[in-house]
Amino acid sequence: MRATQYTCMLLRYLLEPKAGKEKVVMKLKELESSVSTGRKWFRLGNVVHAVQATQQSTHATDLVPRVCLTFANLNRVVYFICDTVLWVRSVGLTSGINQEKWRMWAARHYYYSVLLSLVRDLYEISLQMEQVAHDRAKREKSLSQDPLGYSVAKEEREWLQSFLLLFRSLRKHPPLLLDTVKNLCDILNSLDQLGIYKSNPGVIGLGGLVSSIAGIITVACPHMKLKTN
Repeated sequence: MRATQYTCMLLRYLLEPKAGKEKVVMKLKELESSVSTGRKWFRLGNVVHAVQATQQSTHATDLVPRVCLTFANLNRVVYFICDTVLWVRSVGLTSGINQEKWRMWAARHYYYSVLLSLVRDLYEISLQMEQVAHDRAKREKSLSQDPLGYSVAKEEREWLQSFLLLFRSLRKHPPLLLDTVKNLCDILNSLDQLGIYKSNPGVIGLGGLVSSIAGIITVACPHMKLKTN
């Protein structure tokens, strides 16, 4: 449903400038609104899921992932609570709620959650890069001591070495790549809502679609979900 919502947003952005597409754009807008409303029912259970994720993250052995994931999940709990309050207001169950204030609270806590998850991703990437660099150094040491080959390796540009190291690290760890891409896409919407970095609906729609596909992959293929050590 999330993928459908952001697909509608992306298609609507692409079709709006074109003449004769008014009816299609209106139908896409209605479908996007309906799917967004329908997602609220599923989000009610996400509060419980976020609480469980918080409890699980406290058992991580590594300090950095434990702190990042625990606070990220706590912020997700607050985000889902704010989002549920906004849903209660939208269906008319109560009227004494400042929607703009609660919407900003929700966006802020969602931003904190994704940001902390990105910090965890960067930490995991740094560990993977260290491991790849260590393995490479061991291989070079075990090879015949060819001074020419060693000098060529030393002459590689630093940025190229870093890029290749990053590429090899992520290639060896697809779940980490998937989680990083998902979090980078998720943060676009929060940056826009908080006014930190304004994006157009096309960018937000594309980011949301990519993030949703990444989420679907982790559900369909559990081995692609980044594990907590």
